[in-house]
Amino acid sequence: MRTVTRNQLLPGVFLTAVHTKKFKSSVLSMTLLAPLSAENAAANALIPYLLRRGSEAHPDMQSISAALDQLYGGSIEPMVRKKGEVQCLGFVGSFLDDAYTLDGGGILDEAAELMGELLLRPCTDGGAFSTEYTRQEKANLIDRIRGEINDKRSYASNRVVEEMCAGEPYGVNRLGRESDVESLTPQGLWERYQELLGRARIELYYCGSAEPDRVCFIFQKALAGLPREGGYQEPSCSIVSAAQTPRRVEETMDVAQGKLTMGFRTGGITAASPEYPALMLCNALFGGTTTSKLFLNVREKLSLCYYASSMVHKYKGVMVVSSGVEFANVKKAEDEILAQLEACRNGDFEPWEVEGARRYTVSSLRTVLDSQGRQEDYWLGQAIYGLAEGPEELAQRLEQVTTQQAVAAAKALSLDTVYFLKGTEG
Repeated sequence: MRTVTRNQLLPGVFLTAVHTKKFKSSVLSMTLLAPLSAENAAANALIPYLLRRGSEAHPDMQSISAALDQLYGGSIEPMVRKKGEVQCLGFVGSFLDDAYTLDGGGILDEAAELMGELLLRPCTDGGAFSTEYTRQEKANLIDRIRGEINDKRSYASNRVVEEMCAGEPYGVNRLGRESDVESLTPQGLWERYQELLGRARIELYYCGSAEPDRVCFIFQKALAGLPREGGYQEPSCSIVSAAQTPRRVEETMDVAQGKLTMGFRTGGITAASPEYPALMLCNALFGGTTTSKLFLNVREKLSLCYYASSMVHKYKGVMVVSSGVEFANVKKAEDEILAQLEACRNGDFEPWEVEGARRYTVSSLRTVLDSQGRQEDYWLGQAIYGLAEGPEELAQRLEQVTTQQAVAAAKALSLDTVYFLKGTEG
């Protein structure tokens, strides 16, 4: 039996607790929410990694590791995510569930206490973050930012979003800009950290066998002393119409395979929309599965792409089509991708296509319940945007979507931006 409860523990602090006895581990997370902005993205992204380096009681990685070893080898990892136009930063922890400990309890209390300690009482140097830790983590963050370019498929998907959402918060990279990282100082980061502690909305999460009332008490105790200043900004995400004429961006790199990435606006359909299940089915039919039109026609039948797929950015109302192409085939591939979208708009589906897409998408939603990590990620997004629907309930709604509703979602899609990463010889 699985139950999901939500409670406000402190001003601007909320807990989503999933009570289940399905797993032998428990997952906890503490997430500070900040509006995505180019000005603060790099500093925000650095702070969880600085906090994870040490606390007053555990001032280095070795002592933190020793404390985790005492908790049956649990883990606490820094986290930086992007949910719509919200930057999410904090920790995700995984520990043996109390029901499986030798004495039948104790882990959850100590795990939450350790996470709260890392969040609220970091190791300091002269009233700010450690100079040496800051230097090291700045270098690590720059490496992560630079490393994004190594996966060209992911890089191209990020670039089309940056271009189509230029001037919107969603166009900001979750890790910030390298140039901004360079200028960060221990004192400036400390001031930003204090601002977040006082004013950021905080989302807490738990999944495990503990009763919700006990989880609430444990988290309240772990966050004792949290400064709350009021004025917590409610997360929002702007919905923008597609450009009247699609924008085109080309970039040249030393690559052997071109990356054609196309950004579409969904006509305002987001995870909060009644039409969202129809958009999910539309995406699966168009390019979200191995039985989709993009896969079977553009990739398999016509051999125009090494890969071709689509995915929905559900909180922003954006769909991105990614494909790997020979440089000479880019125009043919683009035309055929659009032709397959037109087929979706015309309802050109065989019954097996619709049912195959539906089964795949419903199954994907239900397998969220088999993973504590995926559940944590799912419920964080839902909590940020005030949505209470679980994966099973969403799957049930998707079961009822008609072909006509999927067609209507396809008709709402509008091409906004085309990005092509070509080679120096292309």
